[in-house]
Amino acid sequence: MEMGPDMTTLVDHPELNEVRLQVKRHQSLLGLSEEDYAALEPHLEIIDARKGDLLRNQGARDMVQYFVLNGILKRVVSNPAGKEMILRFSDESDMETSYAAWRTGTPMPYAIVSVTKVRVACLPLEQWAAFLDQRATLKQRFELSVMEVMTEIMSHIITLHLLDAPGRFQRFVRKHPDMLKRLPQKELASYLNLAPETLSRLKRSGKI
Repeated sequence: MEMGPDMTTLVDHPELNEVRLQVKRHQSLLGLSEEDYAALEPHLEIIDARKGDLLRNQGARDMVQYFVLNGILKRVVSNPAGKEMILRFSDESDMETSYAAWRTGTPMPYAIVSVTKVRVACLPLEQWAAFLDQRATLKQRFELSVMEVMTEIMSHIITLHLLDAPGRFQRFVRKHPDMLKRLPQKELASYLNLAPETLSRLKRSGKI
């Protein structure tokens, strides 16, 4: 996996004990037996990324499964003219994946970028899928979470067309109250399809 951010194998990480505990507590990996975890751990790499680091390009074919341990990632899609749209944010105990694209043999349809300083555990999707194929319960739970994410993204896109700016903001507050104070205003405004100045003006006027 060729990436810009600092990356090391989990077992060679200088904060091994802390990182190992973070991985074991990750929501997507809860319920793994010690035997299962022992089988997964040798495949895991740890990425320590800086704010704004690109973890994966839109259009990539070497796809990766990410488990967020610290910080916030964003899923971003761009058109040929360079206009970007943020599809979702993911923070601790959440994940980022292009599992559906990998299954259908299509290029990665979006980029994965760090919004803040981030630490993630990751492995190639091919290895993750092979791991899942041997664990039916985990695979079912994972595939359900992938579908839930896709549903949430569709709801977000519909929201951008149907709700006004205050409505979009209030929906975000309901869905992600813990993330509100952690996101840079520029990133939140982009997600809501607003200019940062518009978001600031709405806050000053008391409309949100």
